[in-house]
Formats: sequence, C-alpha cells, structure tokens
Amino acid sequence: MKFLISMHINPAVLDALTDEEKAAIGEGHGRFLQDLKKSGELINTLALVDPSQAAVVSVRNGQPAVTDGPFLESKEFLGGFYLIDCENKERALELAARIPDTAIEGLGVEVRQVMFADGNLDA
Repeated sequence: MKFLISMHINPAVLDALTDEEKAAIGEGHGRFLQDLKKSGELINTLALVDPSQAAVVSVRNGQPAVTDGPFLESKEFLGGFYLIDCENKERALELAARIPDTAIEGLGVEVRQVMFADGNLDA
C-alpha cells in the first residue's frame, strides 16, 4: 500500500529552534531516509522551498494568469513529503512517528493513503 507522509511547517516554530535543534532535525531525517531506503519502503521524497517563492496559475476565459506567492495565506505550509510503499496503515503510522518533526510542538506530520497513481486505482 502506498502512503504520502506530508510534513507541515510553521516558520515561527522553526525560527524559535536553536541551531542544535535544527541540526538534530536534519540528522533525524537523514537517518529516517536511510532506514526507508534500507527497508525498501521509500518511493520518493521531496523538500519544498518556502511558499513565498511559489506561483499560482489559474485560467480564466482561456487565458492563463500567474500570481506570486502561496495559494493560501496560512501560518503553516507543506514543507515536503515522503512517498512510501509499506504493508499497511499501521506500518505507515509507525514510520511517520519516527520523523523528527513529530516531536516538535507546532510542526505537523500527516499520513494519507494514495488513492491512485499512474491512472491505477488502489495504488
């Protein structure tokens, strides 16, 4: 079963962390990534830039319109994700609990099953 583990970031929370705490988060993600590779459960992972660098595209009357900035104004934003393939939801939750962000108040980790991929239902 495939799951997306998304990490939601609050810049104010990150800014309040010490350099040592930030380094520990990075090291924790490194260990987690290596463990996922070793177990064969990792499909992909990506980290995203700050939403201030985003562009929003919409089409009105057949004409594309592009605006700078995030789609939603929010304190939190999607910072990245792990796409995994594991036995079941319980295993996905077990893996998500090992992400260092889960130990920091104000950072969020969400687990969602993939409904379809490459046009195939029940990916």
